[in-house]
Amino acid sequence: RSACYGYQHGSRRYPAHTCISVNEEVVHGIPSFRRVLREGDIVSLDLVVWHDGYIGDNAFTVPVRPISPAVEKLLRVTSEALGIGIRAAQIGNRVGDISSAVQAYVEANGFSVVRDMVGHGVGVSMHEPPEIPNFGKRGTGDKIKPGMTLAIEPMVNLGGYKTKTLSDGWTIVTADGTPSAHFEHTVLTTERGPEILTFPRAATAPAAT
Repeated sequence: RSACYGYQHGSRRYPAHTCISVNEEVVHGIPSFRRVLREGDIVSLDLVVWHDGYIGDNAFTVPVRPISPAVEKLLRVTSEALGIGIRAAQIGNRVGDISSAVQAYVEANGFSVVRDMVGHGVGVSMHEPPEIPNFGKRGTGDKIKPGMTLAIEPMVNLGGYKTKTLSDGWTIVTADGTPSAHFEHTVLTTERGPEILTFPRAATAPAAT
């Protein structure tokens, strides 16, 4: 079942089961039947579910094609930044190693990482320590130990990194109105390396013959 519906932040409760954010909406967009998607839009879906007493957190951004080359690059770089961040989640590293790796790759490609929202630990609650920013310095932050479950989630803007909150109290948008992309996996840290818990098992299965 959804862990989003009814989630409380301050005095407000999130009113939907899935966060759906379009174009300049970074995260926590509220879905509506009144909103019509058009060519050139990008749509971020953030799915948080309870399963056997634990929470999994997963997000991805999809295009309504055709989209511009700049936005195509934004999606690709954000997805690749997630992979780079996951690979940095090695036992003995620190959270700052994840943060620094994501930031360096994103900024080298001409984009900005959001600084107001961060990744986080996840398990029996949606948000647990440690916080995992998408910017930072190598060798800083909590040490990564076996058995940690981490929601690593680059949120990347085409323009500047600043954001603001809309009047609904939930939807975070880019301050300059440029598009934003969001990719996220829940990762288990192990001695064998990071294991992606939210990756579809079917995607790695051999094709039927």
